Amino acid sequence: MRHELTPDKEFTDLVTMDIDPNCGADVIHNLDSLPYDFFRDEYFDEIHAYEVLEHCGTQGDEKFFFDQFNEFHRILKPGGVFCGSVPNWTSIWAFGDPGHKRVLPPSVFNFLDESFYDQLGKTACADYRHLIKGYWKCIGIDEGDQVFFLLQKA
Repeated sequence: MRHELTPDKEFTDLVTMDIDPNCGADVIHNLDSLPYDFFRDEYFDEIHAYEVLEHCGTQGDEKFFFDQFNEFHRILKPGGVFCGSVPNWTSIWAFGDPGHKRVLPPSVFNFLDESFYDQLGKTACADYRHLIKGYWKCIGIDEGDQVFFLLQKA
């Protein structure tokens, strides 16, 4: 599925975040440190995280994966959108960059969608519903050779 986003207005009230205190971001924070309680509930319309998620967490740490997306869901307004990208798992950079802590293939995001769990008992799908506080709907993906783009709606 491919979804084109065409901005119909300029960004307003933009908040930037980075781990580097010298970058000039509005918020300095390590995304490995949960929760992101400096943001109140239902604060943002959109979250943009490009080439960020692969630098957080640890491969195989399902609790962190769901806790992080629970935090994103919490700080998004209902119907808010998460826009992100990660190296495609087939790219040499997915595993080849020493700063990458995890690889996130497109299929991992299925576990955030409530309807995905309809297959429980029919396939070998694992059940992570107990870790999810807010479900997501995939509204767009674009899997390129080097980068995978994702749009999720809270």
